[in-house]
Amino acid sequence: MALTNVLLLSQIAGYLVGLILSLCIVVPMSMHQDEFNGHCLLFSHGDWQDSGQLSVEWASRAYCNYVILVGIIMFIVCSVQIYRLSMLMYRGEDSSFLSAFIEAVGCTALCLLAVLAALMVTLGFMTWCTNIVQRFPSCEDAVGQKFDTKDEISTDGFYMEIGTAQFGAWAAFATWVGLAVFSTLKVCRYHQLQNIQVSMFRERQRLVNDSGSPAAPAPELDGRSTPPRG
Repeated sequence: MALTNVLLLSQIAGYLVGLILSLCIVVPMSMHQDEFNGHCLLFSHGDWQDSGQLSVEWASRAYCNYVILVGIIMFIVCSVQIYRLSMLMYRGEDSSFLSAFIEAVGCTALCLLAVLAALMVTLGFMTWCTNIVQRFPSCEDAVGQKFDTKDEISTDGFYMEIGTAQFGAWAAFATWVGLAVFSTLKVCRYHQLQNIQVSMFRERQRLVNDSGSPAAPAPELDGRSTPPRG
């Protein structure tokens, strides 16, 4: 029965995709911070010097740390949910109404976290590239160029890393929207099933009460019967 539960299988597939996308966020963002010597390019800006160096005013590391934290939360939640739903499918069961409701709330919350992380990466990267294109034809052309030797950063892979994190964040947002829809549909199904059970119980009680009521009295005859006359 569990193998034919399309909704449960769709949830497991969604969490598998979310697990992969969480790695697309955590791994490149961590690599970026390591190559940028602990700095975060999101929302960072600066002025170009006559020497060709960029005097960077680094933004807070909290932007990158937040994106990484959201990716870690997604990875943990997806791992737990894949294991839990797989065990339910193996036993031929499904989640309860309470767990489905909690899952719907959690997926909605992760949608908000994911879209905020995606906006941070997109807008923060645009701010950085606005400075880069003042000297280079495009932001991608600055890859591998030593334009900030003072901070000892490595620019070999920043464009690919942030681009991958940006894709992962937006794709994760879309995935969590789908998971929120699946969990909400499951809650609605449980609610509909509960209404049907309540209606059936009330109908059964009505039938029991009707069958237990006394029969209507037979009409009375007026004493004695008279044989028909021939």
